[in-house]
Amino acid sequence: MLKQVSLLLLSLLLLVWELDGCAGRRAERGASPTGYPAGYPVGHVERGVASWYGPGFHGNKTANGEQYDMHQLTAAHRTLPMGSLAEVRSLSNGRKVTVRINDRGPFAKGRIIDLSLAAAQALAMTGNGTDQVELRVVAYQGRPGALGYLRVQVASFAEQANAQALARRLKPQYPDVRVIMVDLSAGRRYRVLVGQFTSERQAEAVADRLETQFQVEPLVMRDDT
Repeated sequence: MLKQVSLLLLSLLLLVWELDGCAGRRAERGASPTGYPAGYPVGHVERGVASWYGPGFHGNKTANGEQYDMHQLTAAHRTLPMGSLAEVRSLSNGRKVTVRINDRGPFAKGRIIDLSLAAAQALAMTGNGTDQVELRVVAYQGRPGALGYLRVQVASFAEQANAQALARRLKPQYPDVRVIMVDLSAGRRYRVLVGQFTSERQAEAVADRLETQFQVEPLVMRDDT
């Protein structure tokens, strides 16, 4: 009888151990040990040109639905998930500022981040308008699982007919072509988007091919919808 009880207890202990192991593996697949969403680019570093935007956009709705306040330490980035915190360091004077990503942009080729007026003032770059910076992702304050897909913005048009014409040219070669309408301070625009990617490397490869084929200046964007 004692031998049977011992075997039963051993079986129960093995079952608990297996269940704990499975739960641990599921947790690893769903999120990182630090609490970031799976695939979140904490520690990501970029170097390039920063610009800033201010009075002409103050009070407008940002890409995450907030009201843009140029006096807050925020920024626009094309691919970092909304709610990312990034430390931006000027490579010309060494000044630093930490900003929260709440908008999409910049839409100029060769620029990596669009800072609020307050953030630009912290880096002493408002006079020049742009600055060479290093950007480092340091934290995340967004919603879990809200990373969205990456898409390639092939072009942006003021006329809907032009956007639809380009979309028709793209569809035979590229799946998931869409035209979306956005209202900007400069007026309404129709953006032509291609693809649905989970890595920037994949998206950039398609962007390079589109640039050669159609003589456009495509940008990789994260689709937050």
